[in-house]
Amino acid sequence: MSAPSSLTGRVKRYARVSGRAAGMAARVAGEKVLGREVDHARMAGELRVALGSLKGPLMKIAQILGTIPDAVPPEYARELAQLQRDAPPMGWPFVKRRMAGELGPDWRKKFKSFGHEAAAAASLGQVHRATLPGGREVACKLQYPDMATAVDADLRQLGLILSLFEAYDRAISTEKVQEEIAERLREELDYAREARHIALYRAMLKNMEGVHVPEVVTELSTPRLLTMTWLEGERMVEAAARKGLKDRNAIAMNMFHAWYRPFYGYGVIHGDPHLGNYTVRGDNSINLMDYGCVRVFRPAMVHAVIELYHAVRADDDERAVAAYREWGFDNPSKELVAALNIWARFIYAPLLEDRKRLIEETNTGLYGRQTAARVHEELRRVGRVTVPREFVFMDRAAIGLGAVFLRLRAEINWHRLFHDMIRDFDAKKLAQAQAAVLKAQGLSI
Repeated sequence: MSAPSSLTGRVKRYARVSGRAAGMAARVAGEKVLGREVDHARMAGELRVALGSLKGPLMKIAQILGTIPDAVPPEYARELAQLQRDAPPMGWPFVKRRMAGELGPDWRKKFKSFGHEAAAAASLGQVHRATLPGGREVACKLQYPDMATAVDADLRQLGLILSLFEAYDRAISTEKVQEEIAERLREELDYAREARHIALYRAMLKNMEGVHVPEVVTELSTPRLLTMTWLEGERMVEAAARKGLKDRNAIAMNMFHAWYRPFYGYGVIHGDPHLGNYTVRGDNSINLMDYGCVRVFRPAMVHAVIELYHAVRADDDERAVAAYREWGFDNPSKELVAALNIWARFIYAPLLEDRKRLIEETNTGLYGRQTAARVHEELRRVGRVTVPREFVFMDRAAIGLGAVFLRLRAEINWHRLFHDMIRDFDAKKLAQAQAAVLKAQGLSI
């Protein structure tokens, strides 16, 4: 295939998407002037088709937008969520040139074997399985060329796309959403930073037997090539379909701890918890992969997440106001709190009842879409709301993790799991633990 960095090809693709988006925005404006109802379901489908041909950062951005409630109107979120994550991999001749560029012309001497076919391919790079001279199996994550330029260009397209939404619906200001996505996406391009994220997770989960984190092979890694130990396991989708309830529950328990222990112990989340980032071992322990999108939160934000849970459980609006203010919502009014609480009750629902239950009793896709639509309608009545940056990936991660639990069909007492996790929570202790572990890996908030 041709290089993803082809300037001519990229300009043509962006021109096509820009043209479609601009045309759609013009139609929205025209319908508003004429007082006609806009067929947003049809327009959302058109936008998905336009973006579906772009296998670069813009695809990843669109997928993120589709998982963040009210970043875009519900009609568009449904369509964007359908975009596929897989991208056509680079061919072997191109891979050879890229590897030589990262490790030098004699790069193949550093491996006993190196798979010609990509084991996985995504929007920013692809993974090849290889064997080191000593027999160690490794995964080589190779970034597509010129991705920094592509990301910058696609982030400009993001502004254009969001301007389309805001042309007809002023309920949400997406300025902070754009800032957050831009920062996280640029971080994903830095494989040296991802290597530090892996070391961070190895430190945070070192005493947890149910989760496995790869080890970076530093001498074979660069800012655009990340070599790490290969983690053998079964795809989560296949394991969920094949295993019985007892095994699925064990997998779900390991997933719960893999995500929540870092968050409530160190203020850190894995910001991209989709099914493709986990595999399952024979003993139901999980392999946690892809550390490009890791978000570190202020200890006060972690405390606010717990406070909002208690506020929702007690139906305490005053406590909820304080929590939302700490989340970053400026001077939340009574009406805004009422609207946000609709979504909070949906997110926290599995944690509120002290009994074994399925996540999907309240968190089905249909109910989630209906809830998002209700929230959006309420926010339109409240007036323009700015979504705070820390909300973006916190909520995205929660929704993504919920989707994994949905697939597992696990029956667990989520309430007790959660309360065991937060029973001894202390924001000051978290701040100390966070500072120590981040400093050890050369990271910061």
